[in-house]
Amino acid sequence: WAAFIAWGCFFHCGGKEQGLQSAILTNAAGAVIGGLTLLAAGAAIGGSLPAAVWPAICVGIGVAAMVLLANVPVFSVIPAQVYGFASVVAYTLMKDAGGSLTAASMENPVVVIILSMIIGAVFGYVSEKVAGMLADAGHPRHAKA
Repeated sequence: WAAFIAWGCFFHCGGKEQGLQSAILTNAAGAVIGGLTLLAAGAAIGGSLPAAVWPAICVGIGVAAMVLLANVPVFSVIPAQVYGFASVVAYTLMKDAGGSLTAASMENPVVVIILSMIIGAVFGYVSEKVAGMLADAGHPRHAKA
């Protein structure tokens, strides 16, 4: 599902080579920020605030980081960062993989999501190219008399 999100994100980012670059980089940035947010939330639980407050504070800081990062032009599509962030959080919670967030392997949800989103963005790029070729092939100027 993360690949499908990135496929749509490719078009959200404008398509073509620029959209491919933007989708990959912003999805990856959001995924990394999501992973760091989960690590921080896990480390912060147990303090003087209620347990539900720590994750909310950490998510707020993560969102602020994404908004600040959007000042860098290549990361300016905030929704694309959110797609990466949300995908990491969802996958981590779905697989109960919080303990794998620092693993240097395919057990790490951040690694899995970034790779999936790269594949999805590439599929978006390829689908755009194929659709363009099919549209050109069906155009009357290309028809044989």
